[in-house]
Formats: sequence, C-alpha cells, structure tokens
Amino acid sequence: MAELLTATLDMAREYAQWFVNRRPYTRQSERPHPESGRHYYFRPKNGGDLSADFREIQRHLAGEITLGIYAINPANQRVKWMAIDADYRQALADLLKLQYELQQDGVQAALEQSRRGGHLWIFFAEPVLARHARVYIQHLAGKLLVNLKAGAADGIELFPKQDRLEDGQFGNAIRAPLGIHRAVNRRYWFYGAAYSLDAQMQYLRNLRRVTEEQLKQLIQGLEFDEPPPARVEPPPTGSGRSFIILEHLSPRPKRRVGRNWVTQCPSCAAAGRDRGRDNLAISVGEPHKYICWAGCTKEQIRATLGVPIRLVREERRQWQAS
Repeated sequence: MAELLTATLDMAREYAQWFVNRRPYTRQSERPHPESGRHYYFRPKNGGDLSADFREIQRHLAGEITLGIYAINPANQRVKWMAIDADYRQALADLLKLQYELQQDGVQAALEQSRRGGHLWIFFAEPVLARHARVYIQHLAGKLLVNLKAGAADGIELFPKQDRLEDGQFGNAIRAPLGIHRAVNRRYWFYGAAYSLDAQMQYLRNLRRVTEEQLKQLIQGLEFDEPPPARVEPPPTGSGRSFIILEHLSPRPKRRVGRNWVTQCPSCAAAGRDRGRDNLAISVGEPHKYICWAGCTKEQIRATLGVPIRLVREERRQWQAS
C-alpha cells in the first residue's frame, strides 16, 4: 500500500503554476476494469476544474486520487511543459541520452520514474507554442536515432501529441507527476532528489526553465509546416460535440477497405482479442460512425478509450464555460 503523505494547499498552488495549463483533467479509476483489469482514466462527472481551489491537486499529491493533465491550451495553442514518455526495454537508456543532449543545449530536463520506463519533463518559463516544442524534440530524437512510437514498434511518445487543438478538443492526458499509480499502488518520483514531497518540490522549483526566446533559437533553421489559422466554432447542437474516434486512436488507422478505415478494436484489444487488427470499422466520410464486427458496444469501446459516453454532455457544458 502506497503511503499517503501530507500535502499543503501552498504545495498545490505552486504545483499548479508548473503543470496546470488548462482547467479540464482526468482521474485514474480506483478499481480495475472488470474485463481488462486496467485502471483507466476518466473525466469526472463535474467536468473538473484544477484552477478553482486546488483541493484536487492537494489530494493528488497526498495520494488520495491520481490525476491526468492536458498539455495544450486551445485558446492559444501553448504549453507550459513537454513530457517525453518511454515504456520499452531500452526506455531509460534513450531518455538518459535525450536528457544529456538537452543539457548540451542548455535545457535542464527532469527524469521521472514510471511503471515501465520513465517520463522526461521540460518546463518553460512562459507558455510556448506546442508545435515549437514538438519540432525541437522531434529533431533531437532524429539526431540521436531515438525512434518515435509508430504502431506496435518501440519508441518515445511526446506529450502533447498534437501541434494544435481545435476549440472543444482535449488532446491526450498524461499522469500528473508525484501521484500514486493506482494499477501498482506505487508513487513514482523524480530522480535527483530525495523521495519526499518537500525534496521533490524543491528540486522542481530549482530547475532552470526554458524561455521562449531560447526555444526559438534552438529551432531556428528547422523545417516544419506552418499550421492553418485556428478555426473557431462551437460543437454541434444536441447532446454535445460529436465523438470522433480517430482523435482517440494512436496510431491512427492506415488501412482502408472500401468506405471504411479498418483497425484494431480497443475493447477487443483490452480483452486480448483482435490480433488481426481488423474488427473495428470507421466511416471515412462520417468518422463519428464506427462499429466493432466482433460485437463490442460503443459503450465498451468508449470506456476502454477513457471517454465514457456519459461524459458527452459534460464536455459540452465545459466548452461553454471555458
């Protein structure tokens, strides 16, 4: 049983300054899924608001709950941090290689333990464009021959996973640091500091942040596509914004059969089925339409992806309040 710690509201407020870039969050389930045995992340029924009274962050640091946080604020397409996730056999070796190369560029990155590898965190002095942060790490990984994850192949994953988000989109959440992973009931710490909240907070406090000007200098001369202007429009009327399953599949399907994308069903995969990776069909022209030919319901698929159907209305309410 992981130890519950004493966390203060002052700790939570400072933590929020470092990690919270937008109000929505996810929470890891206390109980495993009855079929897959996994502890999935879900959006709280109240929609969540990490900028209100910081009580949820305080509970996360204490070990009472476990939060997942989003990187990009779609209002300005900027991030406060970037995380590099690696969870394969050579994960730590690749992360240490990246950490060393970042240090040569004057970037002080913090290496966090994880269940199967580690997370490497980079913090910014002020929010920077997500695409600038991503192109820098993509270039650095290519320079060091560190693979980016694609399909079933080993490789690092970047958070955020997108260069930009449309209004109403959330992107991909990552487990917030210093909390307890419910699946193994263990707290994962940052290397480089004693295993206590006070020591870990002091370590993070002393890290050198990357300025926007420094990042611009680091990516100067690199080639990357300029994104189109942001399109601002509300979600469709009705119960809420249409759920586009393609936005929640990683990697996205590459195989097309007739009018459908064909790929592995997440619910089947969680149960150890669909090794042929062809049970799920997604309409190309209407990507909100999808079906599992093995009989998994939409409720099961959505729950496996961590976006239960019951949260659609809450997503619309939060969009309107943001």
